[in-house]
Amino acid sequence: MARRRTATKSHYRVVVIGGGDAGISVAARLCRKGVDDLAIVEPSAEHYYQPLWTLVGGGLVDARKTVRREASLLPRRAAWIRDRATGVDPENRVVHLHGGSVSYDRLVVAPGIQLDWDATPGLPEAMATPFASSNYSFALAPKTWQVMRDVKRGTAVFTMPTGPIKCPGAPQKIAYLSADHWRQQGVLGDIRVVLALPGGGLFGVPVFARALEKAVERYGIEVRFNTEVVEIDGDSRRVKLLDNTTGEKEFIDYDVMHTAPRQSAPDWVKHGPLADPASPGGFVEVDKHTLQHVRFPEIFALGDVSNTPNSKTGAAIRKQAPVVVANLLSSLALEPLSAVYDGYGACPFTTARNRMVLAEFDYACNPRPSIPFIDTTRERYDMWLLKRYGLPFLYWNVLLRGLA
Repeated sequence: MARRRTATKSHYRVVVIGGGDAGISVAARLCRKGVDDLAIVEPSAEHYYQPLWTLVGGGLVDARKTVRREASLLPRRAAWIRDRATGVDPENRVVHLHGGSVSYDRLVVAPGIQLDWDATPGLPEAMATPFASSNYSFALAPKTWQVMRDVKRGTAVFTMPTGPIKCPGAPQKIAYLSADHWRQQGVLGDIRVVLALPGGGLFGVPVFARALEKAVERYGIEVRFNTEVVEIDGDSRRVKLLDNTTGEKEFIDYDVMHTAPRQSAPDWVKHGPLADPASPGGFVEVDKHTLQHVRFPEIFALGDVSNTPNSKTGAAIRKQAPVVVANLLSSLALEPLSAVYDGYGACPFTTARNRMVLAEFDYACNPRPSIPFIDTTRERYDMWLLKRYGLPFLYWNVLLRGLA
């Protein structure tokens, strides 16, 4: 078996920033296409399969099953620059690193998204209490189950911030998993479940929204649309909600709470030349179909860091990676870019502890089912098995190897 190359050079034909789902998927595909002079910039020693953190928070999966060594997943024909990117100079084709720099002919930007815990006053302090948690952290996801498991009565608040976040269905999923657990324990009737969402509906595709509405009705969840958290007092267990339609603010006392932090592009991206000036989160400005940067043609971006208007999910990366690879190779050959990304995304909504709705859709919010002969618009046990076992297997063994 070939050994992974050590990063000893200051220039590579292709540099990939990010050793997550997007970065590894692209690098593996490029290696399979014969691109040898390639380096991946990634500082982390561990790699996480984050979609399972919802089930970790629901008490259904051990968190240790979601992590593997980064070194075991990177393509062996790629050099690993184990350092942190701090900026990009697109004019000179240089990536600045914490410990130096590396230049490129083509660059793929895929560092993921940044969790801005401090953007909501009181959120970090609330996370330190025994009554609040978030599945958006490997360290906190197991705590979510501890927080929700033994509730017998009171008020449970679940919130989602305004703006793009990774896996935008996750704040709803944990509400359904928790409510189903309380239903099984016979205490759901004594718990007020409040779900605060920044949008005007449960989901942007009507056929899937109807399935979620059934879950909300089944659990008696009180949904607040166009509403977000603006402040949390963890000591008194009180959250301030803002209705963005009326401008009214309301305080709700909670017994337990799950929240998702605000999110943005990494600071070095949003304060640098690659950012979309019209994007509040500072995401990389790319053509939404070719995934090539609109001002710097040597640069491509995909995954959570790009400003494409699709849901930021792993399923989107699965469709974006082959487009980036095809167009990057065309760019190297000085040929027109022909591969097109149509905005495909998917959100596996766990609506119960053994049921899931698989929502698949494109830029136009049209349903895009990929599994033939199965109605994935309703809650199904086989789709839950796909979420729990099938998708993790495909991730570790197929997607990260550039095979699909």
